[in-house]
Order: sequence, then C-alpha cells, then structure tokens
Amino acid sequence: MTLAWPRSSGLKLSRRELLRATLGAAALVFNGVTLAAETMLRRPIPKSAESLPVIGLGTWQTFDVGVSESARAPLRDVLRELVRGGNVVDSSPMYGQSESVVGDLAAGLHLRNELFLATKVWTSGREAGIRQMEQSFQRLRTQSMDLMQVHNLVDWRTQLATLRQWKEQGKVRYVGVTHYTSSAYHELARVLKSEDLDFVQINYSVAEREAERQILPLAAERRIAVLVNRPFAQSGLFRKVRGKPLPEWAKELGCATWAQLFLKFVVSHPTVTCAIPGTSNVQHLIDNMQAGLPPLPDQSARERMTRLLSEL
Repeated sequence: MTLAWPRSSGLKLSRRELLRATLGAAALVFNGVTLAAETMLRRPIPKSAESLPVIGLGTWQTFDVGVSESARAPLRDVLRELVRGGNVVDSSPMYGQSESVVGDLAAGLHLRNELFLATKVWTSGREAGIRQMEQSFQRLRTQSMDLMQVHNLVDWRTQLATLRQWKEQGKVRYVGVTHYTSSAYHELARVLKSEDLDFVQINYSVAEREAERQILPLAAERRIAVLVNRPFAQSGLFRKVRGKPLPEWAKELGCATWAQLFLKFVVSHPTVTCAIPGTSNVQHLIDNMQAGLPPLPDQSARERMTRLLSEL
C-alpha cells in the first residue's frame, strides 16, 4: 500500500516511509523511544474496576509463522513494543500457530504479567471444548486466561456453561463471545440479551458500521466491554484510499496516517473498549498505537469521516 503526500509535493510514500517522515518528532519514535504507557487512552471494563488501552493487537494470519528466527524476530519486536503502551493480545486456535508463537515469544521476553491475553474456543461439545481450551492454555503458556471467548458463537450454550465454571475457579478472568460479520448480529443480540457476559468482540469500522444499530447500544445497556476486529475492514479501507492524500483536517485529530484516522473513528465510539488491528510489522504497530493518543474525534468529526469515505 502507498499513501500520497499532500498534493503540492507530488511525492508518494509507502506506509513505512510516511511514518518516518511524519512521526519523527511525535510521541512515537521508532528507535527505542516509544509511546509511554500513561499517554495511551484507556477504557474501563464495565463489570470490573480494570481498564484497558484502547489499541491492542490481533494475531490472525500475522502470527501464524514457523519456528525460524527470521520468521519470529519481527513478531518479538511487535510484542516488545506493544507493552510500552498497550497490553491486549487476541488470538484463537483457528489462527494456525498464532497462540504458540505468542506464548513462546511472551515467555522469552518475560511479558506474561504485562499482557492481557484473550483467546477463544472454537468447537462443538463439552469435552472437545475443554480439550481445546486446555491446549490454548498450554500454547499461550499461562495458568490463567484473561479472556476466553466463544468464537463465532459455535456451540455457545455448551461452551459458556464450562466457562462460567472456569471463571468461578479462577481459570479465566472474563468470559465473552465473538463474531466477525454483521450477518450474525441477530443471533449475537439474542445471546447478549440472555447471557451474563463480560466481553463481546465484533467487526466495526468506518466502512462497516452495522454494529452501531443494535450491538453497540446493547453492549452499553448490558455493561459489556467491546473488542473490535476488522477495524480496517480487512484492509479494504487502505485499498480505498490508496494514492489519496490524508485530508488537512486530520491533523486537528492528531492523525499523520490513514491508519490512525481509521482507528480513531473506531475507538471514539464511547462503547468500544479496545480495537485489535493485526500486524507483524513493528512500525505499523507503532503507527496504530498513535491512534490511542488524544484527541479523539467528536460526533461532528466522526460524521466528517463517514462523509469523506463516501466521497472517495
């Protein structure tokens, strides 16, 4: 992906080059000086006294690598930088080797106590669910999971029954459900209404706003924390703005890149707890985390963002 510099220069830069050009004097600097933890905006988990940084890390595809040092070194850098300002890492047994890679790297960096680990159960049947979740504990090298979610609502009644027991036993701290497509929102809403949940994970972006109609209001009403997957509409937003300059008014929001603008739209919704964009590139991670700094767009700015997208 390339992003255009303001039209007067005639230059086009890669995301990496643009970051170097625009963020060198900002709060995030690439070579050792990064986002201070106290500057990242945080949102409360409604059913506890805990809060989370508004930008975290997803691992779908990006952490599904082998055991070679060349494959894992960039991901080690990503985790090392993440904890300078964030802590949420979301994975799943359906993400290939991602859980194992996170577990191995976090253990090697001695980061377990600094991370908020979230993963999922993605199978049918009580015993199969228990086996899969126990395997996730082993892969992530943890005795207690911060958040265990029923992935895509697969056999959710059975898995939630086990998770309630595990929460009482202290094996998991929070329980939730997930989905990544609005076609499941009707069933998801029924689950949110009927079950006592701590978290819900959904797709939401300036290009995929269906969650605003029912799921986000329902999460607010039920005091359920919200993790957001697909904040870039699975890279669709970057394809839409390729070669187009960032609008001048984005600077008023502290945005130097399209990624920051897109993420600020997501986390400016008051019900969103944390967005979890995936990346294997430490500079992209730092870029993403910049979106967690104030200011956040108000309703007028959010509407301006949606108009801009419709005009592109």
